[in-house]
Amino acid sequence: MNNQKFLIGTLAGGIASFFLGYLFYGIMLQGFFTQHSVAPAGSMKAMGELIWWALILGNLAFGALLTYVFLKMGNLNSFGSGAMTGAVIGLFMELGFDLIRYATENSFDLTALFVDVVVSVVITAIVGGVIAAVLGRGAKKA
Repeated sequence: MNNQKFLIGTLAGGIASFFLGYLFYGIMLQGFFTQHSVAPAGSMKAMGELIWWALILGNLAFGALLTYVFLKMGNLNSFGSGAMTGAVIGLFMELGFDLIRYATENSFDLTALFVDVVVSVVITAIVGGVIAAVLGRGAKKA
């Protein structure tokens, strides 16, 4: 595996994931998820209480996961191919996580589960597209 491509893909994916997560969860859907939470008030941290190093490392880990998979799969060198693959990975990954959380936690209702899956698919598709586009820069087109 090309370490430079892995690092560049990880950074691009982590940055994209961070900003898309902020846009969707922190701005656009914050009120929705608050309304559909069944967790006690105060369970979600306010912006001033976030643990930034953990949030940043989590997004970089997500970027690293997608980059690793993309490099192992090969032939993902355009935004479109990365977005399609990212969407599929995001669907199964988030559906699995959210169904397990729904079964074992009192944190959100079924409506929030399905909205979270859809949002995660969109985010993972965009992040996957960014990673594949970055990985495909300079690649020879067949």
